[in-house]
Amino acid sequence: MPDQRESGIPRSPIAKTVLFFRRHWQRGAPGTPTPEWVVRFSYGMWLTAFAFKVIGASWDMSWHFKWLRDDLAPPHLINTVGTVIICVLVVLHTYTGLACDRRSLRLMQAGLVMFLIAAPLDVINHRVSGLDLTAWSATHGLLYLGTGVMLAGVIAGWLRVSPPGRTRAVVLTALWAFFLENTFFPNGQQEYGILELRSWERGEPYAEPTLLEFAADDIGRSVDREAVIHFALPIDDWVYPLWGIGVMALILAAARHTVGRAWTATTVAGAYVAYRAISWPLLLAGGFPTSTVPFYLLFVGLAVDLAFRAASARFAVGAVLVTAFGYGGLWLQSQLRPWLLGDALTESAPPSAYWTAPIVLVGVAAIWFATARSRRSELLAG
Repeated sequence: MPDQRESGIPRSPIAKTVLFFRRHWQRGAPGTPTPEWVVRFSYGMWLTAFAFKVIGASWDMSWHFKWLRDDLAPPHLINTVGTVIICVLVVLHTYTGLACDRRSLRLMQAGLVMFLIAAPLDVINHRVSGLDLTAWSATHGLLYLGTGVMLAGVIAGWLRVSPPGRTRAVVLTALWAFFLENTFFPNGQQEYGILELRSWERGEPYAEPTLLEFAADDIGRSVDREAVIHFALPIDDWVYPLWGIGVMALILAAARHTVGRAWTATTVAGAYVAYRAISWPLLLAGGFPTSTVPFYLLFVGLAVDLAFRAASARFAVGAVLVTAFGYGGLWLQSQLRPWLLGDALTESAPPSAYWTAPIVLVGVAAIWFATARSRRSELLAG
């Protein structure tokens, strides 16, 4: 693969785009040999696109705990920038066949189609309902799924076309951090919701009166605690730990396996938690609702990394460590409010059903074991 630092490659993204079209805009099949600078440039643009989507989505969640839906709200526009970049990238990969193979390209294409189908359906859904707080709705679920499939394609493509080395590991780690954020995102409903409820109980609601009145009218009530719970915390308490610990542990295990470096899971979890921790004061300074920050994910990442040090029965060791560290970390985080702030009307973690721990233990062990066995079978067959 030619060196990216070959002469004539400009630094400016715009100049690189012009150069790409001048040299490489021609029909090709997936797997076409690709200059290294094109590989790095295209996947750098993927990272840029997902960064726009993460920033837009994070602000969007906070925005809609304050105001009723607005299709042209700034967070939606930021998210749209990321979507436009992704559309261009998928077209480039599809037409030229560069920087991808057939499998990764199909995943990128399928994910984009899912997302583009879900987006107008979501607009219609919220024009009917008025609220944009249904993080676990079917249309939002299709948006997450489409983004996740796209990310899977980008991860597969980067694994296929990038040369071994530090850059390969760093980009792969960043892509897994985006994958974790996308999958964890609906849990933000509970993280913002609990602080929304507490703000109302303090007599200082984050939500504007029009939003509170709309939510109350939706269930035929005046604005009271029950109405606030209806729009802020409509999700059962068992969902949060099952998703935040069990599902995230499996994603972190996949990240650790594909990157192949020690402490990858902790790094991925830490990157996401750091982003959430940094965005918290920025939202507060801007007058937007804030959320609890899932610091317990650091314990989940640590558990996964420690499990990979086990010589045998890694699936069992991982399940035990994930359950113990994850639920232990979540419980410790939930106690920070009473320990540090006493009876203050705020929270350090959303309400969670701890009886889900055995389900996570068995589920993580079973899926981890099945995945490892499937990989071994593929290696033997190959």
